Formats: sequence, structure tokens, C-alpha cells
Amino acid sequence: MKSIIVPIDFSEQSEVALKVAANLAKKIDSELFVLHMLELSPAIMSSGEYLPQEHIVHLMKLTEKRFSEFLAKDYLKDVNVTPIIKHYKVLSEINNVAEKHEIDLIVMGSHGTDGLQELFIGSNTERVVRSSEIPVLVVKGEVENFKAERFIFASDFKEESVPAVKKAVEFAKLLGAELKLVYINTPADAFLSTEDAYSRISKFLNIAMLGLEVDIYNDYSVEKGVLNYAESNAADLIGIPTHGRQGLSHFFMGSIGEDIANHSKIPVVTFKL
Repeated sequence: MKSIIVPIDFSEQSEVALKVAANLAKKIDSELFVLHMLELSPAIMSSGEYLPQEHIVHLMKLTEKRFSEFLAKDYLKDVNVTPIIKHYKVLSEINNVAEKHEIDLIVMGSHGTDGLQELFIGSNTERVVRSSEIPVLVVKGEVENFKAERFIFASDFKEESVPAVKKAVEFAKLLGAELKLVYINTPADAFLSTEDAYSRISKFLNIAMLGLEVDIYNDYSVEKGVLNYAESNAADLIGIPTHGRQGLSHFFMGSIGEDIANHSKIPVVTFKL
């Protein structure tokens, strides 16, 4: 993993994300790109119709100064940091910057008070997660000394999930984390007998060419199962698959993936199927 990007809005939560990103960058020797997006609209930038041009220049200089001060942190001293300022706030910019600089991971906070609102609530961060071709690590609340020694990844173990599971395996190796794969078995239509569940898992592992063990965890819902399994295993990180622009994968139909990220007390990382 050569590079990480973290969007910041000068909020407390975006600094939490920055700390986590810096911690990771040190651990795996990655370059850290820090992105801030101004509130200026394209119309203002192009014509100066709504604000005098000198006011725009002044605003940009103030932002650059604030950005520089924000990055003057002790925990960034040994990190190769590249600051980037975009002139207006368009969430697709994150993916554009990630593609341009060949970013390997996006780190985002979930409670930015000036832009990155409740993670997955509304369309902003959700669009980034759903459209991102690379993993997105989401941190919520204060995370002291981020580590990922125990990493759990939940899957439906259908063939379409092979790429996401393989990415999770590589991510765990990179972090030096113990990876535990889990299938959440729920009542009603989604219920599988033990024999059927292991049959599906065995077929999946053969296709993926992975020699890993998979736990089966029974609970009343996928969300509760993932969170309870993570807690029972003292997990530091939860992994879930996403289905990109088409929404969440069938396994995480509806708001299940969103609920997991919103209700989880530990970081969540998403992987594109």
C-alpha cells in the first residue's frame, strides 16, 4: 500500500481520521494525501459574479493558512504528507484525486461538523463508499492508538464476493492482522442449515483458492450478528463488502451495511465487490 488519502474539514472527527491515517502511514510506510474541499461553487470560481475576486483570493489564502496550521501536528512529523486543496466541495473529487494519485485506501471520519455528516446518512459519504474502487476505512468517535490486530470480515460467500474477500485477505496481511471470516446465519428466508452453509462456504473457498476457516454465527439479523460476533472476538476492525454504484451487495441488502457502520463502535472498512 503506497498511498492513503484522508478528507478533512477541520472538524474534531476529521482529525480523528487524520490520526488513524497517519498511524497507518507510519506502520506501512505510505504517503499520506490530505484533502480539503472549499465551499466555493464553480460559478463563483469562474465568474466572480457573487463574490469579488479579491475576496475569493483572500478566502483561499486564509484556508491555506488554516490548512497548514491544521497539519502542524506532532503525529505527522514522521509522515510524508501531501496537502491538496480543491476549490469547491464535490464528493466525487475524492475519487478523482484517489485515481489521479493511485491511492490505495481512503480514510474518512463519520461526524464531520462542517461537511462529513453522520456516515451513510444522506448521500455524501455514502456516494464515496459506493463509488470507490478502493477500500474505504471509516472511523467513528475517538480512536486512540489505532491498531488492527483482530480483523473480522462478514460475507455471504457467494461467488460475486470473491474479489472483496481476497482484498480483505491482502489488507489483513498488510496490517499484520489476524483475519476471521464469518457467515451470519439468520432466521426466515435467509436461514441455511449447517450442512448447506458449509457446502456454500466450501465451494466459495475452492473458487477463491483460499485455505481459510470460516465461522458460522447465528443471530436475529445480519447487523446484530456482525456486531455481536465482532464484540465476542474483541475485534479491532470490521470489514464489509459493497457493490459499488449499484448499491450494497445482496448480502447487505437495504440498510444493513449502513447500519453496521453507523452502530459499530470500532472502525469499519468497505471493499468493492
